[in-house]
Amino acid sequence: MIEVVGLTKYYGQLAAIEDVTFRVEKGEIIGFLGPNAAGKTTTMRILTGFSPPSRGKAMVAGFDITERPIEVKRRVGYMPESVPLYGEMVVSGFLAYVAEVKGVARAERKREVARVMERCGLEDMSGRLVGHLSKGYRQRVGLAQALVGNPPVLILDEPTVGLDPKQIIEIRQMIKDLGHEHTVLLSTHILPEVTMVCERVIIIDRGRVVAQDSMAALAEGGSPLLEVTVDGPEEKVRAAIEQVPGVASCVSKGSGRYRVEGAAGQDPSAALTECLVGAGLAVRELRKHARTLEDVFIGVVSADAQAVSDEGGAGR
Repeated sequence: MIEVVGLTKYYGQLAAIEDVTFRVEKGEIIGFLGPNAAGKTTTMRILTGFSPPSRGKAMVAGFDITERPIEVKRRVGYMPESVPLYGEMVVSGFLAYVAEVKGVARAERKREVARVMERCGLEDMSGRLVGHLSKGYRQRVGLAQALVGNPPVLILDEPTVGLDPKQIIEIRQMIKDLGHEHTVLLSTHILPEVTMVCERVIIIDRGRVVAQDSMAALAEGGSPLLEVTVDGPEEKVRAAIEQVPGVASCVSKGSGRYRVEGAAGQDPSAALTECLVGAGLAVRELRKHARTLEDVFIGVVSADAQAVSDEGGAGR
């Protein structure tokens, strides 16, 4: 449904994104994850026709974004991070206006507006001024305008930003339900959002895709994570752990707990226990730590930052 190959966007000499490549299949809910300024919004603006690429190719619903931009826009519902709403219009009037702009037939507009209001829980807000709505209901209106015309592809940029916990739960559930009928590309830097809503994740950092796979595959891959509880002075414990072959890093979690990451393809569990006991330290507990999306995200972003640093050092 979405195919991106080598997508690149320059602003002057600065590459906002570079050689971005990924696919989103029909019916998938994909998390487009990255830190702030990673290139998520730039990519989405290109896919929705708001900004042309400097090079590369992208197809949405079978149409090239450069050669057939109008056909792409007819098949995409876009909810930007800051939804452009007209505060002086009532909700139903605003959505009717959106339906007209999107080319919904006059005879179908009233029915279409009723459909998206019902889908987004806006029936009771129909006659309210948009400008008088709470942040949560304005986000619902933003989602409703993306749904007008029933496009097969939804591109949502930070849809829960600024919402309270209850509103976040409601919007996430709506997005999850929409995945039964639409292909959804969800951009966010909020990790629980991806974990709870998405089936697969694409991680972008510094304008480049650094990882993409199913949630399960990402969690299973990478270096082993261990959590060990040890009695003894932190300095002594850390020194003992860091000299164990196969240990890539050690982070103190407080109260004698340490999070240990093994080097790629190595499980230092046995050697770790032996080394700590040999150093006269009492090991209270050692267990493998299930890898979370947060672990994956921090790992790939940190690795990318280190690679960029190494490249810079090599060039000097």
